[in-house]
Amino acid sequence: MTLPWRIVADGLELAVRLTPKAGRDRIDGVGLDPSGKPVLRVRVAAPPVDGAANKALVKLLAKTTGVAKSRICFLSGEGGRVKRLALSGDGKAIAATLQSG
Repeated sequence: MTLPWRIVADGLELAVRLTPKAGRDRIDGVGLDPSGKPVLRVRVAAPPVDGAANKALVKLLAKTTGVAKSRICFLSGEGGRVKRLALSGDGKAIAATLQSG
């Protein structure tokens, strides 16, 4: 299976399928979005109201990868379930962290 991220010059671009209102915040691994593209499946306890789920996603990714929250930004999909994010930093190190966890 293809990975849901790609290393770019200034870090890593990541495709995520976010499920809000879960029992707890967690990363469920790699899956496919409805169009068949690979995504990192993530669940957060926060509801999808006033950006709370997106904030919880950024917090979880920061904690998991060691990338500061201020260095994670949305490229697309802020209002949908499937999102693309940019994580600035050492792309290879971030990818290794995502693969191991």
